[in-house]
Amino acid sequence: MAISYKKLWKLLIDRDLKKKDLQLLSGVSAASITKLGKNENVNTEILEKICVALECDISDIMEITNLESNRE
Repeated sequence: MAISYKKLWKLLIDRDLKKKDLQLLSGVSAASITKLGKNENVNTEILEKICVALECDISDIMEITNLESNRE
């Protein structure tokens, strides 16, 4: 299983925001935004800041995906 932040990027597009806007609104570092872009692990504090800034729930910005879709 893996974490995907595709929902976050779609939400930004829907709200006509760029990654830089997210960084400024949330106070999250550019390095953390880069990690999110690579679907890497980030601290829950970072996710909380993003949710507060975007006034959304954690499930609106991330999901758990199954990398082994052909599993028997």
